This record gives sequence, structure tokens and C-alpha cells, in this order.
Amino acid sequence: MTIKFYGYDKCSTCRKAQALLNSKKRAYEAIDITQLPPSVDELESMIPVVGGDLRRLFNTSGVVYREMKLGEKLASMSNANALKLLATNGRLIKRPFLIINGKGAAVGFNADEWDRLF
Repeated sequence: MTIKFYGYDKCSTCRKAQALLNSKKRAYEAIDITQLPPSVDELESMIPVVGGDLRRLFNTSGVVYREMKLGEKLASMSNANALKLLATNGRLIKRPFLIINGKGAAVGFNADEWDRLF
């Protein structure tokens, strides 16, 4: 099983998710989401995980999201453009973000959900 963990060191939720992975003794690649965001393909693979609602991939409480006024713009933005935007700015992506075996597995951290994954 290959695991990519996209997170941010200053994010307390990301630290909780990493602690869970560590407690399960799972090997994973830790990636700073602000420096190297997930690819468009990885983001696209996460759409079924969020019930088809692309907006749930966005960090709606983030400064960049608010500064760009994305709450107003997302409704008229195509999925392709939204995915490209996310892939170019990791601060826009809800974190942590988990890819297992090349497929989207979890966005955000819910201990019960992550526990079931492992």
C-alpha cells in the first residue's frame, strides 16, 4: 500500500492525522501541501470521496479562499478550472489530504473515517 499524506506542519488537524498514521505504523510519504499541491488527477480522484461536491475540496476557512472571493466565484467556475486552481495553490485545498494507491481516500480529518481506512 502506498500512501501520500498531503498536510501542513502548522495545521493541528494535520498533526492529529499524522499521529493516527504513526500509531498504525503505516509508512507514508509526507508532502507539504503548500509547497507541492496534489495533481489535477489526484484531486479529480477525490471527487467521489466528497460525494461529487467539488466545493468540499476547498479550504473555505482559509485566508486565500476569502481573499480570492471564491465563495462567490465557485458556482460559475467549471470543474476543470476549479481543479486547475486547486492544483496550483495548496493553501486552497482542505487538509489533510490522503491518497492511497494513487486514488483519493480522504480529505479533512475524521478519526473514525481514517481509522476505518487502516
